[in-house]
Amino acid sequence: MRKSEEDTSVEIATEITMLEVLLEDLERRLDPRVEDALHDEWKRFVDGEWRGDIFSPRRMRAAPALSGWPEVPVNEAIADAERMAIQQFGTCSRSLEAGDGALLAVRCNYGTGILPSVLGADLFIMPAETNTLPTSIPIQGGVDGIKAILDRGAPNLRAGLGARVFEMAERYMALFERYPLIGRYTHLYHPDLQGPMDVCELLWGSSLFLDALDRPDLVHALLNLITETYIRFMREWDRLAPAGAQYAVHWSLLHAGHIMLRDDSAMNFSPAMFREFILPYDQRLLDELGGGAIHFCGKGDHYIEQMSTLRGLTAINMSQPEYNDMETIYRNTIDKGILLLALPRPAAEDALRRGRDLRNRVHCW
Repeated sequence: MRKSEEDTSVEIATEITMLEVLLEDLERRLDPRVEDALHDEWKRFVDGEWRGDIFSPRRMRAAPALSGWPEVPVNEAIADAERMAIQQFGTCSRSLEAGDGALLAVRCNYGTGILPSVLGADLFIMPAETNTLPTSIPIQGGVDGIKAILDRGAPNLRAGLGARVFEMAERYMALFERYPLIGRYTHLYHPDLQGPMDVCELLWGSSLFLDALDRPDLVHALLNLITETYIRFMREWDRLAPAGAQYAVHWSLLHAGHIMLRDDSAMNFSPAMFREFILPYDQRLLDELGGGAIHFCGKGDHYIEQMSTLRGLTAINMSQPEYNDMETIYRNTIDKGILLLALPRPAAEDALRRGRDLRNRVHCW
């Protein structure tokens, strides 16, 4: 049986009321002294003024919620902006409750398919029971489909998930105005645009790894279009959600610069192919968008020396040190002044046991 329009209106009104109640509670719990002290500690770390083995700050005190914050499943959040807000501000509430060292942060949490969908890819929504963000489906038609993307040229930034991302950003900014402490201490970080090669793989599919050898000119053409679209998207993002030029927060981590690129696909490329297909496009984004950090999953020790040469690269976030020769990673990150953010703690503690100097540049939760 279909719900009546009256029932639907009541549900929406109740949801808005729930968000208001939750944000009032969040606003009440924010203590400027606590948040300012935490931010200042992060800034000292990023600026190279902190001294210690492992940087792992915490708030001076916890601030419990009056009542439990509802858990919002991923598929509900991506389908409804109010549910998205409840989900994202819930991470802030949990940080205050735990008294941990995570800077308060929210995002337009629509998964890795944002830029691929803008460029024409269809989304793949995961089954609800997986509670996992959606991804995108490679363009149909293989090489012909890629050529069709290139023939269309610069896409409408509000195609695919683009409109929802920008509309969600506007909602956050309106909420920040309504709740001044939340607006002051909560960072709206840029959406997951991945990196040029990651987006290329999402559009192309696994045949990319052969076509990079067989059709390098076509791969470069798509990478150029992706990079140009990334820059345009970020310019529009910065217009809607302006942030400071010197520092940015991503995943509740502070870093110098403006963007957090993803190079997950890089583990599948040789150092020579990294130099040809990834390095120049990452460099263009760092140059054009004010520098920043790079995340990668999996193995990166085979290209980390090249990555470390990128102008404007200030920090690395890597998720699986067990797949890497960590001494090679350390030599090409912290020994060169590049921070390691959210490094899994066992890796850092193992380095300290071996007498490895972490140079005051490693953060762990």
